[in-house]
Amino acid sequence: MDTSEQRRHNERDGHAGRAEAAAGEAPGGGLPAWLVARGLIPETGPKRLLAAATFINMIGKGLFMAGAALFFTRSVGIPVAQVGLALGAAALIGLVAGIPVGHLADRRGPREVYRIAVVVQALAVAALVFVHTFPWLIAAMCVAELANSAGTAARGPLTRAVGAPNPTRYRSYLRALNNIAAGCGALAAGVVVQLDTRTAYVSLILGNAVAFLVCAAIASRIPPVPPVNVPEESGRWLALKDKPYVVLTALDGIMSIQTQVLIFALPLWIIGHTEAPRWFVGASVAVNTALVVCLQVRASRGIDSNRAAGRVVRRAGVAFLIATALIAAAGGAPGWVAVVVVALGVVVHTVGELWHTAASFELSFGLAPAHAQGQYSGLYGIGQGLSNAIGPPLLGLVCIGWGEPGWLVMGALFLVVGQLMPHVVNWSDRTRAHTPG
Repeated sequence: MDTSEQRRHNERDGHAGRAEAAAGEAPGGGLPAWLVARGLIPETGPKRLLAAATFINMIGKGLFMAGAALFFTRSVGIPVAQVGLALGAAALIGLVAGIPVGHLADRRGPREVYRIAVVVQALAVAALVFVHTFPWLIAAMCVAELANSAGTAARGPLTRAVGAPNPTRYRSYLRALNNIAAGCGALAAGVVVQLDTRTAYVSLILGNAVAFLVCAAIASRIPPVPPVNVPEESGRWLALKDKPYVVLTALDGIMSIQTQVLIFALPLWIIGHTEAPRWFVGASVAVNTALVVCLQVRASRGIDSNRAAGRVVRRAGVAFLIATALIAAAGGAPGWVAVVVVALGVVVHTVGELWHTAASFELSFGLAPAHAQGQYSGLYGIGQGLSNAIGPPLLGLVCIGWGEPGWLVMGALFLVVGQLMPHVVNWSDRTRAHTPG
């Protein structure tokens, strides 16, 4: 391990020691040892608290994602086109909060900023029950999305500090937990949708707000993370001046479009272009979710350096190309053949997703200086946020509009990005090696 890598891991250990000492808990904390040994429960108090806060937060988001559109259209009475415009505009506006709030988290401490952001988000979501017109919908959603982006930026350095000495593995654990939480939220939203009453929809929105407040309350028990001393040579907006990291953010944003493949493009493809049964749409998503929950932590093993992450993301690009080729082959195939081929494609795509996610976690931490983790986290979140905005229309045009060749084009794009990212990682390592501080 080179000097910069060793320094980075030492910094992680230092953050972990401070967090655990502040919590005053030994590994295990009185819980059954086998739960900790199997990785089902984190080994330290701060990790458990952040995991619990994240789980509750994601239940609220699962409620909102599954039921908000129906609340706005069926309960409030706002047209579908206006709802889509408001949600899309708010998501894009929210991205601007990432870098400045991340910078604030670096200077003031990520726990405090994260807690405030979640409380603001709770208040903005609760205000939606009073919305009856399109302008007020945009206003409330913009505040909610700005707070969401701010919370994401602050959670980055908080996760890095609490999750040390291996924040990538811990963040992988949180992602598996998030999938379970989102599923719980979606199931609860399903009950609301079935009831289809104003009272039920208002309960869904307020339940989301309450989840955010509970998340903030739990987060307040996490030991504070002291800001890292800033080298005198550092500029104010360091992340935006870091050319390799900006390029990496853009490439990772393109690669992150893969998250929309199984939840947006594949259902449209199965129903409109294959002879597979309609029920297989839900089954394919369930297979992906189960694999992520069971294997995300395992997929992070060995990804403990920037170069290791670069190698893994290269493999992910290959997996995505194979997966898109399999999905494309299902077009026009007999029903049972289409089911088998698509199932294989989903499994291979999920393997690539696991690799890409774990590598992305490591790179977002490892290529950012310790004193600017929040600022860099905010920048990295912009790339992933833009992928959510451009992913559906791009996949709709290329994969659904062009048919089988379009799937191969998307797979080739993922492959090329996967091949480029290790070179950008090496560029970033060389740049950091010659940068003071």
